[in-house]
Amino acid sequence: MTPSPDHSADPVRANRARIARLSSLGQRIGYAMFTVAVVAFFIGFFAGFTDTVTTLIVAMLIAGSILLAPAIVAGYAVKAAEREDRENGI
Repeated sequence: MTPSPDHSADPVRANRARIARLSSLGQRIGYAMFTVAVVAFFIGFFAGFTDTVTTLIVAMLIAGSILLAPAIVAGYAVKAAEREDRENGI
């Protein structure tokens, strides 16, 4: 595994690294919320859908979508910017 490069000298790369970390965290939390929604769905499917289970499913899907959508876009943006920098020799 290669050590992560030092981005402290370049503020743009440092900001990009911060956005990449936040994007990764947002993706992990968003996917975890989707996982909770799926587990709650199967619990409701086999044990019966109560108001609490239904509310949990809907809340996790909405919150997961709100977190996950921008996190995925930001992650792709950071990867594209890094790729463009590599291609341009920056």
